[in-house]
Amino acid sequence: MTLPTTRLGRTGLVVSRLALGTMTFGLQTEEPVAFQILDKATEGGIDFLDTADVYPLGGGWQNAGRTEEIVGRWLRAAPGRRESVVLATKAVGIMGPHARNQGASRRHLLQAIDASLARLQTDYVDLYQLHSDDPNTPLDETVEALDTIVKSGRARYVGVSNYLAYRLARALGRADVLRLTRFVSVQPRYSLLFREIERELLPLAAEEGLGVIPYNPLAGGLLTGKHRAGAAPTPGTRFTLGNAADRYQERYWNERAFGTVEQLGALADEAGVPLTTLAVAWVMAHPQITAPLLGASRPDQLDATLAAASYTIPADLKAKLDAITHEYRHGDAVR
Repeated sequence: MTLPTTRLGRTGLVVSRLALGTMTFGLQTEEPVAFQILDKATEGGIDFLDTADVYPLGGGWQNAGRTEEIVGRWLRAAPGRRESVVLATKAVGIMGPHARNQGASRRHLLQAIDASLARLQTDYVDLYQLHSDDPNTPLDETVEALDTIVKSGRARYVGVSNYLAYRLARALGRADVLRLTRFVSVQPRYSLLFREIERELLPLAAEEGLGVIPYNPLAGGLLTGKHRAGAAPTPGTRFTLGNAADRYQERYWNERAFGTVEQLGALADEAGVPLTTLAVAWVMAHPQITAPLLGASRPDQLDATLAAASYTIPADLKAKLDAITHEYRHGDAVR
């Protein structure tokens, strides 16, 4: 299968229009199944893989690095596999019991990239991202450290995730003033149930030519329609997974979200398309989106999400989806 491709922001790097997120690997999904997911994703045309040093999701620092190790073993399992994919990872999160085992300091980032490369069994990553903002480290120190990493050949490009628009704008400005490597991409949360980035972050990305690689396009699985209001969270999902469970329940497990999903599901049924496919296609339809990150704990879950690449939402249906979810552009609705 061939997926459409696009460039990552203003760079010359070409990536598939869908990317595979790997944060389930190593806790929610064991290695043999993770290999099956990676195989199916790449056979389906995905050549853009995203991971992070703190993964697997929900495992805490005691398990940090396990996901990168799994991805590294998969990359080395077949000749030429590393060269056939665009590989992204992230740092900043907690990797140990001490305060210096996290953050965006020069010390931590230079250690973190070497540790990630060892786990991934590669000499470089294509995209190295700050997993979150570190307000305790000066931006100049952070962008200088990333510049060192790129100029050393350990990363080709750098990006950010979970950054507020004003902090990203400041970081871009500091890199320009200091004539250092600038960020080329941003990885924010974005879905029909979380549209706040449309207000400031996406316009900034358009103006600065940044690629946008959104995560949670299915709102942690709520937009699959498999969860039910009034029921307990389903075991084995992100809503019950280790130290991530509370975070995902806070984000999405509420009456308002379930009510919206019910409306969206009715539209999907009327259109004759799975809600999962429709939700990912809606994210892809935004002109600023480079490649939504697909997550999976089983290979078969990729069927409906991969289908989004070949599904074009009719204009009238797109307008209805936008109208139903407009309140999610502004955070909690005013009651």
